[in-house]
Amino acid sequence: MKSRRFLLIVGFLLVVIILIIAATALLIPQSDPAYAAAIDFVNAAGTGDDAEAMTHLSPELQTYVADNCPDGSVSACVTSYAPEDWGTFRSAVYRRSVPDGERAWDVDLIGTYESGVGASGVCIYTHVEQANDNNWYVTEWAGWLHCGDPASRNMATNPDTPNRAP
Repeated sequence: MKSRRFLLIVGFLLVVIILIIAATALLIPQSDPAYAAAIDFVNAAGTGDDAEAMTHLSPELQTYVADNCPDGSVSACVTSYAPEDWGTFRSAVYRRSVPDGERAWDVDLIGTYESGVGASGVCIYTHVEQANDNNWYVTEWAGWLHCGDPASRNMATNPDTPNRAP
């Protein structure tokens, strides 16, 4: 009788654990296509993968990059924002987002670099919009600032946020 009760309790706990894992996997913000476009863009641009980064930009932002970034390279623009003492870009993850109408989001990310204040959190803003092909594209970015910098606040609405494109 005791072993049967033990097996029921263990079975119940396993079901609960499986449900928690499944719910977590389904609700992770990074899996949302709008957020994924922002994350994938920043990670590609930060690591120098221009070809991949450009696939996440709207046609208008691609034109901006061609006209305004050194050698038309989006990663050259992004790399120029970080001080050398931060070292190499590591990765960016989802922080938070706010809807902007029905087909757009303001997405804030946290990036990390290998050293200095860059390792403790770099705030990055992206604006993503859903195009007619139902894919999400970055239409604007700003930031790449240490999150302790006052200029990293309200990047979506602050036109003076550094490193804004366009």
